[in-house]
Amino acid sequence: MSIDELVEEFLRYLLIDKGYSNNTISSYKEDLEKFLEFNKNKKINEINNSDLKEYVKYLNKENLNEKSISRNISCLKSFYKFLVIEKYINNNPSDSVAMPKLKRNLPKILTEEEVLLLLDINLSDAFSYRNKAMLELMYATGLRVSELVNLRLQDIDLNEDIVRTFGKGSKERVIPFGDYACEYLEKYIYEYRGLMLKGKPSEYLFLNNHGNKMTRQGLFKIIKKIAKEKGINKDLSPHTLRHSFASHLLKYGADLRTIQELLGHSDISTTQIYTHITNEQLKKNYEDFHPHGS
Repeated sequence: MSIDELVEEFLRYLLIDKGYSNNTISSYKEDLEKFLEFNKNKKINEINNSDLKEYVKYLNKENLNEKSISRNISCLKSFYKFLVIEKYINNNPSDSVAMPKLKRNLPKILTEEEVLLLLDINLSDAFSYRNKAMLELMYATGLRVSELVNLRLQDIDLNEDIVRTFGKGSKERVIPFGDYACEYLEKYIYEYRGLMLKGKPSEYLFLNNHGNKMTRQGLFKIIKKIAKEKGINKDLSPHTLRHSFASHLLKYGADLRTIQELLGHSDISTTQIYTHITNEQLKKNYEDFHPHGS
C-alpha cells in the first residue's frame, strides 16, 4: 500500500472508529503531510524514534504554540498506533515521544432518550433487522466499530448471551449482552442474514448489500442516516455509542474497573474520562434545577 493510501485509510479510521470531527481530521491531514514532507527521503517503516524527536524539535523552532505542537504529536501518535493495529508496522516509534499536558476534551455521548430514539428502527426488511441488531449490540457491549464489523458468527453465543472479540493487542475479551440485543440478533441471524449472503458463504456476522463483510464506513453512514431521520442533531459516529454505553453504565453504579474490562482499556486512566462526563452532568443538573444554582 502506498503512503497516500495509508494516509487516506488513517483518515477514514479517525472519522469512523474514533469519531473525530471533520475539522480535526483536516488538521491532522495537514500535520501528517508536513511530517511526511520532513521525512520525504525515508519510507514509513524506516522512520524511527530519533526522527520523530527531531521533528518535534523542528516544530518548536517554528514557534508554534503549545496547542499546535500537542496536536501534531497527537496526530503522529494516532497515526503510528493505527499502523500497528492494522499490522502495517510492528513497532511504534512514537511511544516515547512525550505529549505536552493539555486539558482533555470530553467525548460526545447520547442521552438515554437519544439512544432509545436511535434504536427505534422501523423493522421492515433484512437491512432494517441487520441495523437494529448491530446498534443494539453496540450499545449493549460498547464494542469498537472495528471489533463489530470483524465479528464472526462463531463469536456470538446466544445461549450464554456473550460476545467474544479481539481488541487492541489481540487481547480477547468476553462481553455479556442483554435481552434486547439477544432478541434482535436471533431474528437477524436465523431469519434475515441468509437473505443477505447473495448465494456465497461468509463467516462474518454483519453483511452489506453485496453479501460481503460490513465496513466501518458503511456502518458510519448507516448511523448518520438513522440519526438524521430521527432528528438527533449531534455530530455522532459509531464511537458515540461506545462512549454512551460507558457513561450510562457509570451513571447507574457500575465501577470503573468493570467498565475498563468491558471496554478493553489497558490503562484505567483512559476509563476515568467518563467520571468527568458524569460530574459535568451533575453540575449541569444542579445549575438547572437548584433554586440558587446559577
